[in-house]
Amino acid sequence: MIFLELFYTFFMIGLFGFGGGYGMLSLIQTETVVHHAWISSAEFTNIVAISQMTPGPIGINSATYCGYAAVHNAGYGTGMAMLGSTVATFALVLPSVILMILISKMFMKYWHSSFVQSIFTGLRPAVVGLLAAATLLLMNAENFSTPKENAWQFGVSVFLFVATFVGVKAVKINPIKMIGFAAFAGLMLLY
Repeated sequence: MIFLELFYTFFMIGLFGFGGGYGMLSLIQTETVVHHAWISSAEFTNIVAISQMTPGPIGINSATYCGYAAVHNAGYGTGMAMLGSTVATFALVLPSVILMILISKMFMKYWHSSFVQSIFTGLRPAVVGLLAAATLLLMNAENFSTPKENAWQFGVSVFLFVATFVGVKAVKINPIKMIGFAAFAGLMLLY
């Protein structure tokens, strides 16, 4: 049954998705697009875009939309798709709630121990790797096109990518403003 698969899949993503929502994106894409084929790569890209523009953490927003799309694409109606949304979101959050309750007291007590510090030393590079994987997974033909398919779209996509990176990193433009600028540029490209 799809609801049990959704629960198990998103529970495991929540359990092993270190690095927050962006770190989870590569796990979510691998499970929902590649492993289960609940949604297409293009749908996942749209889900990520919507998740970034709506309030709340991107991992939770992505789980909510993926749960809805997976159940809807399986042929169920809107009510069941909303239940899929709820199941995926709850399953993603549940491991964090459980772990934070169990760890919170122990963490503060042993924070300064070399064992705990060693664990965090090992986790930091893994988190950076997950974020890099999420970035590379989103750099695909659905988002950028290719020079052979549509050179104009590819050129504009690369320009927007570089402009956004420079704008946020070097010029220190607010990321919310950059999302608005990119959306405006996308609208201008329609005409």
